Amino acid sequence: MPSHNPSARFFPTFLALVTLMLSLCMAPTWAAEKSAKRGIAYNVALPADLSALSSGVSWWYNWSPRPHDRLASYDYASMYGVDFIPMVWNGNVDDGQLKQYLLAHPAIRYLLVINEPNLLDQANMTPEAAASFWPRLEQIAAQTGVKLVGPAMNWGTMPGYGDPVVWLDAFYTAYRSMNQNRDPRIDYLAFHWYDYGLPGMLDRLSKYGKPFWVTEFANWHALDDGAQIDTVEKQKQQMAEMVATLEQRPDVFRYAWFTGRMNPDPHFSSLLDAEGKLTELGQYYLSLPYSE
Repeated sequence: MPSHNPSARFFPTFLALVTLMLSLCMAPTWAAEKSAKRGIAYNVALPADLSALSSGVSWWYNWSPRPHDRLASYDYASMYGVDFIPMVWNGNVDDGQLKQYLLAHPAIRYLLVINEPNLLDQANMTPEAAASFWPRLEQIAAQTGVKLVGPAMNWGTMPGYGDPVVWLDAFYTAYRSMNQNRDPRIDYLAFHWYDYGLPGMLDRLSKYGKPFWVTEFANWHALDDGAQIDTVEKQKQQMAEMVATLEQRPDVFRYAWFTGRMNPDPHFSSLLDAEGKLTELGQYYLSLPYSE
């Protein structure tokens, strides 16, 4: 029977309204106050470091399928507004375990794959080896719903394949020959850059028609030509120029500065100092303008 007490009818509505207002007041404000593109390439292991980065960084990765053990129990997306992006570093992966992890973490939407295949001390995969491995990644993506980001190319040390375009051309050719002339599924192409001239290199890679994740960048120019990066002020200038390029280009979806901490750090590229403390460069990175 309906109540005849007006306050009894009003109270549930009032309570619901108060609850809604409180939830809006307590909702994190970082979501609208930082770049969705901006990230960091670093094995973040300390919650205090993630907290220090959170006001300006939206994602990170650590070249591994999972975050550091110290962060495994944290709801870092809700607490800090920072997403972890897993990586398949080379062809040595347990497909079943990776699928299980991705299905258990449905918020993960992207999978980074094959780190610098044309470097002998990195993934070290020929175009043919990568083309043979790629259908396994496609199957993982089909079964879990993630998008494939990679390979992550750089200028390399593999004989005949130092140029990332040469490696990628050969990879496409090998994959097509193995898969009835079908192109590989590449949702985003990843790239690393450590010098001047970032816009020109991105233009060169645009021939593949893929949006970019620049998953490592800084300027480590070390030639004794007057343009070497040997002060924090020079690195800040280069950071500002590169970040402006990456923010303004519509074909760049994500980017990640390298790195958190280095010791020694001859090119002044560390964003983190003591635990939970930003360097001068780190404060600058978080403060740089971004595109809406």
